[in-house]
Amino acid sequence: MYFEDLKTGMAVNTEPVTIEKERMLDFARLYDDIPLHTDEEYAKKTPFGKLIAPGLMSFASVWAKYLEVDFFGEELLAGKSSKIEWLKPVFAGDVLTGVAEVTRLTERNERNGIAEICLRAYNQNGELVLTNVTEAIVKRKPKE
Repeated sequence: MYFEDLKTGMAVNTEPVTIEKERMLDFARLYDDIPLHTDEEYAKKTPFGKLIAPGLMSFASVWAKYLEVDFFGEELLAGKSSKIEWLKPVFAGDVLTGVAEVTRLTERNERNGIAEICLRAYNQNGELVLTNVTEAIVKRKPKE
């Protein structure tokens, strides 16, 4: 989808993704090896009461489902920036779904523009667990 075809407020929903415990532990051991993510006895003593998923894993799980939607198609040139905010813990067995919305459009030059996408992830109880704001560089329609 070309930059000119985008409108603020356009949104897509992602398919649900389940946070599987073994995958959560594997991810944590590789990329975020702290006791809150890997040590069940330690996690029981925290305010969460059990292991929580690494935030980056929660985000990446929903992001992968967003990418399957292929919102921009071949007109996507690159990502420019991304900001993630974690609002609630995610646990093994949680089912996350996302809503990605175009929140800002900025003309950049004659070849491309910047589309800001806000991705909100919700758990199976409808609670907002994280938000992500990403800027994407999107092709403009060729001049004829």
